[in-house]
Amino acid sequence: MENELELQAVIGFKGSVIQGLILHPDNSLIFPLGCTVVVRNIASKTQHFLQGHDNQVNCIAVSPSGKLLASGQKTFMGFPADVIIWDFQERQELHRLSLHKVAVASLSFSPQETYLATLGGQDDNSLVIWDVANGGAICGTPAANETAHSVRFLNNSEFALVSCGNYHVTSWQFDLANKKLRPTQVNLGQLKRVTTNVLVTRDDQFMYCGTQTGDLLEVSLDRALFKRACPKKNFPMGITCSAMLPSGDMLVGTGDGTVARIQSETLRLVGQCQVLGGVTSLSLTKDGSHFFCGTAQANIYWVETETLTAELRNTCHHERITQIAFPEGYSGVFVTSSVSDIRVWNAATRQELLRIQVPNMECYCVCFMRDGKSLVSGWSDGKVRAFTPQSGKLMYVINDAHKNGVTAMAVTRDSGRIVTGGMEGEVRIWKIGRQTQTMDASLKEHRGRVWCIRLRQDDSQAVSASSDGSCIIWDISSKTRALCLFESTMFKSIVYHPDESQLLTTGSDRKIAYWDTFDGQAIRVLEGSEESEVTTLSISKSGSHFVSGGEERLLKLWDYEEGVCKYLGVGHSGTITTAAISPDQTFIVSAGTEGAIFIWTMPPEFLDRCHQNVD
Repeated sequence: MENELELQAVIGFKGSVIQGLILHPDNSLIFPLGCTVVVRNIASKTQHFLQGHDNQVNCIAVSPSGKLLASGQKTFMGFPADVIIWDFQERQELHRLSLHKVAVASLSFSPQETYLATLGGQDDNSLVIWDVANGGAICGTPAANETAHSVRFLNNSEFALVSCGNYHVTSWQFDLANKKLRPTQVNLGQLKRVTTNVLVTRDDQFMYCGTQTGDLLEVSLDRALFKRACPKKNFPMGITCSAMLPSGDMLVGTGDGTVARIQSETLRLVGQCQVLGGVTSLSLTKDGSHFFCGTAQANIYWVETETLTAELRNTCHHERITQIAFPEGYSGVFVTSSVSDIRVWNAATRQELLRIQVPNMECYCVCFMRDGKSLVSGWSDGKVRAFTPQSGKLMYVINDAHKNGVTAMAVTRDSGRIVTGGMEGEVRIWKIGRQTQTMDASLKEHRGRVWCIRLRQDDSQAVSASSDGSCIIWDISSKTRALCLFESTMFKSIVYHPDESQLLTTGSDRKIAYWDTFDGQAIRVLEGSEESEVTTLSISKSGSHFVSGGEERLLKLWDYEEGVCKYLGVGHSGTITTAAISPDQTFIVSAGTEGAIFIWTMPPEFLDRCHQNVD
C-alpha cells in the first residue's frame, strides 16, 4: 500500500471560482485550488490543506463565527456532487452531504449556523436545506424554472433566504415544522436580467442583485418588489461579485477588472479602481477598512476601502504549466513556463522573482543554461528565446528554429550548444556563440511531435522521444542516428538513469518502460497508471527513485530497482504536465493544467539513497 507524500506548499490560486477567496475571522485566507481547499495564514505564511473532494471545488462558504467551513464540488454528468462541512479549528471533515448531481453552485450558512443552504448547478438546480449538527437533509425543492446561480440566508433570520439566477429573483420562507420551502417571486417589472450574486442589508430590508448586464438591482424584501437600478452607465462585462461594507455602502467587482464603490442611499458611484483580470472575489476585513480582491488571472490584491488603491499580494499562473526546470546544482530557485509567460520562483519563500511575458504565445519548454547565465525557452511561434535570469532581458532570438513551435530542449554542459525538438519532428543542434547562433545539424527522422530531449553527461549523445512511437538516440559528434527504440505508444517523456546504461520512457500506453541503451531492448515494463497516460518523469541523482505523473492527477514516487510505487501525491485537479526532483533531492515540484505548482517533501528515509554516488 502506497503512503501519501507530504504536501509542503502550493503556489496557486483558482481565480475562476466566484467568491472563492474568503478572509476568515482569524486572518487566514481560504481558497479552493483544484480538489483541495487551501487555508493560508497571512501572518505566519503557513498553509493547511483540506483534502476530501475527488473533483474540482466549485464554491466555498464560511459560517458567521468562522468555526465551520463548507465546500461544494463539480463532477461529471450523472454523478453526485458532494458538499463537505469542515471543522475549521481541527481541519477535519464533519459531514459529507450527497444529494446534488453534477455540480454545487452556491452555499450559505444561516446566521446562527443551524442550517446550511446548498444550490445545485444548472443540471441539478435544486435548493436543499441541511441540518448542520447531524448533516441530514431537512427539505429541498427545485430552485426555479430557469438556472439559479446564488443563494443567501438573511442576516437576522434562520428561516428566510433569497436566491437569484436567470430571469428570476426569489425570496424563500423555510417552514421547519412542515419541512417546506415557500417561494415568493420578486416582481422585477419589465426587466429581464441574469443575476449572478446577491447582497442583503444588515437590517434585512433590501437586497442588491448584481447582473450580467452590468447593473445593480435594489429590491425591497418586505414587498418582494424591484425599487431601482444603478449605475446609469452599466459596468462592462457584468457584475461578477459584490460585498457589503459596515457603513452600508457596496463594493462590486466586474468582469473587466473594475472594483467600484456604490453609496447605499443614492446608489451613486463614489470611487473605482482597475485590477488585472476579471474580479471574482471580494473579501472584507472585520472593520471593513481593507479587503482582498481575487481575479480570474490568479492575482490576489490587498485594497484600501476609502481610496480604493490596490496592491498586488500574490500571483500565479492561470493557464496550464508546460515545464519546470532547476538551475544546475542549485535548489533555491526554479522556473516554470506557461501560456504567454515564464516565471522564476524562490523555492523557499514561494514568491515570484521574475516574470517574462510574450503575449499571445505559448512557451512549450524552458531550461537554464548550465553556466546559469541565461534562460533558454522554446515557443509556439517556432522561435528560441534566451533571457537573462535576473532581469528577464532578451539576450537573443533564434528565428524559425522549428516550424509550428519548439516543443523540447536540452543544453550541453559547456553551454555552447542547444538541442531542440519541434512540432513537426525535427531535432536540431544549435551552436551558441558570443554574438551568433548557428544551426549545426538538422536531424529529420521523427514523424510526430518531439515531446522530450535528454543529453548524456558527456554530451556525446542525445535521446529524443516522439509521439510517432519512436525514441532515437543521436550521436552528437557525427550527427547521425545511433539507436532507435520502437513501441506502439506516443512517447511523452524520457530520462537517462544516472549511470546511463538504461533509459526510462513513458507515454500514452500508461506504461513505464526500462530500456538498455547499448542494444535498445526493453528490459522491464511497469504499469505506470491504471487508467490514463503518463506524461512526465524525473529521476533522483543516484537513480534510486523516480517520479511520474499524468492524466491520473496523482504524483507517484517509485523505487527504481523494485519497480514499485512507494508514495502517492494527491492534490492536483488537472493533468500533471511536468515534475522535477530538486538538485538537493529534498523536495519534488509538480505542476499541471490547472496552473498550480505543488511542492512535496521527499520522504526522509529516501534521502541517503538519493545522494549515493553512481558507480
